[in-house]
Amino acid sequence: MRSIHARAAEPLLDLLALIAAVAAVYVSASFAGPPAASLWWNALAVVFTLLSLAASGQYRQRFTLQFLDDARTILGATAIAAMGVAFLRLLFAPDADIAGQAARFWLLASVYTVAARGAFQIILSRARRVAGAGEPTLIIGAGEVGHFVARRLLDRPEFGLRPVAFVDDDPLEVDEPAGLPVLRTEGKALADRIADLIDELGARHVVIAFSLGPHEEKLDLIRRCRELGASVSLVPRMFEAVPDETTLERLGGVPLVTVHPRDPRGWQFTLKYAFDRVVAAIAIVLVSPVLIFAALGVLLTMGRPILFRQERVGLDGKSFDMLKFRTMRGSPDKGGEADAAWAQAVVGEAAEEAEAAIKAAAEDRRTPFGSLLRRTGIDELPQLFNVLRGEMSLVGPRPERRAYVELFERTIHRYDDRHRVKAGITGWAQVNGLRGETSLEDRVEWDNYYIENWSWWLDMKIILLTARALFRGSGS
Repeated sequence: MRSIHARAAEPLLDLLALIAAVAAVYVSASFAGPPAASLWWNALAVVFTLLSLAASGQYRQRFTLQFLDDARTILGATAIAAMGVAFLRLLFAPDADIAGQAARFWLLASVYTVAARGAFQIILSRARRVAGAGEPTLIIGAGEVGHFVARRLLDRPEFGLRPVAFVDDDPLEVDEPAGLPVLRTEGKALADRIADLIDELGARHVVIAFSLGPHEEKLDLIRRCRELGASVSLVPRMFEAVPDETTLERLGGVPLVTVHPRDPRGWQFTLKYAFDRVVAAIAIVLVSPVLIFAALGVLLTMGRPILFRQERVGLDGKSFDMLKFRTMRGSPDKGGEADAAWAQAVVGEAAEEAEAAIKAAAEDRRTPFGSLLRRTGIDELPQLFNVLRGEMSLVGPRPERRAYVELFERTIHRYDDRHRVKAGITGWAQVNGLRGETSLEDRVEWDNYYIENWSWWLDMKIILLTARALFRGSGS
């Protein structure tokens, strides 16, 4: 079953949403406010919006569904269209109501288009999760990177790519195989063999990961895939060093990719930390009734101490006492923490101690009031004081205990890179579901992605996704 092509459907979806928005403009104008502009001006605003969305890359082929990023782009495109039409009207058909009419179009066009995109992406994501959905995908190269890509695609079917097999004449032994068959070229050139494989497996997409095949063979493969109508994705060499912000230039026919990772020591992070402290101070004042309520609840149900303090590791490996409201009876230090204990067991060190810690942590020592605090995320609010003191940030990698940090730095690739920035109350790994008994390597990967691709918008996305998780009761 072929997956739905989001990029092909979205132009039509946006056009229908904008037509509905224009209709809403006329309906709203009949009840209140300035009269609506002529149909021709509104039609021109619709065209400008679609052109702006196309220029921003919204209709290029893309596998990931990014509602918040799309919503931001739509808000900008509708604003540009509304302002562009308003400017033309001022030049050729001045009217006292131009500003109000432009604002009404921008508001309704944004709401209708964002809502339509959101509904479409929910439907598309669910359709892609159906067993057997997604474009059948061949992966060239059955080494560590190839299996890593396959596992990631299998874990995230919402990407719309369903790996069906590897192609590699000399596959490597890997620690975590993806469980897919490894096919061989059977003595043929890879570019010739790919036609048979695409026909046999119905593949519509090819991912070229690292393999031992010669450079010329891969170029022939890409050309052949294009002729067969199969799309191709390339995993670049040194992919871990490629951030989102890159510049592509040409030295004749040679592409030169310049990377622009964020500098954790740069002025942007200095400004971020100053902003964090201002926001934390304001937030403490705003949520003070909740803090008082939680403190009284802990005092009445568990007694003193009200706050749970535990040494954690933050920026540059420095320790600080992280604050939480108590949610469990007894001593938290003796009970252990399920996440860290599970991770310790995964890396295979101190197995007996880890098993004992997991057993102790599995014992449900939460009070009913403590469960309420955990479920709503209120137990994390005292960390606003950590932010105010400069020990934490609002957004960043979650801090860990000193003993576990020392263990993970020896066993988890790039774990210590997380300490280039301040630890956060919430983080990119957490909002992407990497909490609890999930892969520690994946958490580190997502945390380092956040550091190297930080932006104000990324922080805002994480905060919005955290709010959604709290609203759903899944915690942050």
